[in-house]
Amino acid sequence: MDFVNVFLPMLLYICGIILLIVLIVLGIKLIGILDKVERVVDNVEDKVNSLNGAFSIIDRTTDSIISIGNTVVSAVNSLTTRVLNKKKKYEEDE
Repeated sequence: MDFVNVFLPMLLYICGIILLIVLIVLGIKLIGILDKVERVVDNVEDKVNSLNGAFSIIDRTTDSIISIGNTVVSAVNSLTTRVLNKKKKYEEDE
């Protein structure tokens, strides 16, 4: 019984030390991985920021096309309304 009281705590201490060493090594490797990820994210952010000009040009172009389309639709709508109103007035006059 005396052997168990001495051996088991010693075994637990050894396992704890090994676990602590493994966690320290994993922490150091994790810091290295995070540094690499940070560099990749910075690179991607730089590339995305370089495309902001192109995206703004595309946005302005689509806005102008939509504006022209709305003007054309409004003109066609008002013309159709005028024709239908004239037709109704013509039918009422007869």
